Amino acid sequence: MNIKHRMIVFDAADLDAESTFWATFLDGTVEKWGDHWHAIWVDGGWALGVQHSPNHRPPTWPDDAQPQQIHLDLYFEGQPAHTEAHTKALSLGARLLKTGDPTAPRGTNVYSDPAGHPFCLCWLPAPTE
Repeated sequence: MNIKHRMIVFDAADLDAESTFWATFLDGTVEKWGDHWHAIWVDGGWALGVQHSPNHRPPTWPDDAQPQQIHLDLYFEGQPAHTEAHTKALSLGARLLKTGDPTAPRGTNVYSDPAGHPFCLCWLPAPTE
């Protein structure tokens, strides 16, 4: 089997808000493929897709009334890089759902994007030189 692309696709009621959030957060660009699909390109490669879903119901994590279906974990080396990502995500409309221990060498904060999809910004120790 020769798979050409591997894609994570988010459903969203507001196609423009969702694709703009992820493209800006990942320092990428949005390519609009009609009224129902946007592709997010990062570093010259297809990174994410966003599909219009007018009846999308966001997950209610950690409450299982409307469970999450998928989420992203994005890893950063060192607390400064994680703090920068945290600030950027919030400025773009993400909501902080759960905070990890900022004094721990490894940890995770959980957020939701504009369509309510949970994602994690995780930190690892910075490499020593």
